[in-house]
Amino acid sequence: MHATPALEFRGLMKRFGDKTAVEGISLAIPVGSCYGIVGPNGAGKTTTLSMATGLLRPDAGHALIAGIDVWQQPTAAKELVGVLADGVKLFDRLTGEQLITYTGLLSGLGAEIVAQRCTDLLTMLDLVEARNTLVVDYSAGMTKKIALACALVHAPRLLVLDEPFEAVDPVSAANIRDILEGFVRGGGTVVVSSHSMDLVQRMCDHVAVVAEGRLLVAGTVDEVRGESTLEDRFVELVGGRQHLEGPTWLNHS
Repeated sequence: MHATPALEFRGLMKRFGDKTAVEGISLAIPVGSCYGIVGPNGAGKTTTLSMATGLLRPDAGHALIAGIDVWQQPTAAKELVGVLADGVKLFDRLTGEQLITYTGLLSGLGAEIVAQRCTDLLTMLDLVEARNTLVVDYSAGMTKKIALACALVHAPRLLVLDEPFEAVDPVSAANIRDILEGFVRGGGTVVVSSHSMDLVQRMCDHVAVVAEGRLLVAGTVDEVRGESTLEDRFVELVGGRQHLEGPTWLNHS
């Protein structure tokens, strides 16, 4: 067992004007886990992960990757993490192959190593035929896959993925799950933010539920869901279920 968490939040806080997006979240993610972070829209998931990976400076609190403070030692911390951020623009006037190559070289890898890893990643993610296509011409699912390739090229210890399966077809999603499971078996740690409770329940061994910028519960998937499904437990925690049948004018029977 590793005493130092792969990723740790200590009292992370962020405000945008009068709105508190994240309010003092603290969480320790163990090495070798596949950890799901779930919550409704606007819960603060993306803001939290952005602060934890050096994309957004927190107003208070600390984020540590393998015990290294992300904001005090950003270079050392970022060497250990691969990030697929939701909504962050890629350099999409490059081809897929050029984008992976650029990312690898930017990470300090040698040209020969980058070339080999680029070929491996394109093959693994079924993007070989699109290697010379500009990323701007990729579909949403292909763009998600090339962003994952860029997150993997420097062989990080930790992967932080914000909605990695959004707009990805079922076959590609299954292949990505296989890749992530292999990454964890090899000693890596995966943090996944997702709206899909079924996916998190099948894929992750730990889960945290976030709502209104606060951490509601965290633990193993079995601990959090108890005797119900993760989706039912999630709805119970965050509320909002109305059991509506819809207006009568939609009933044609």
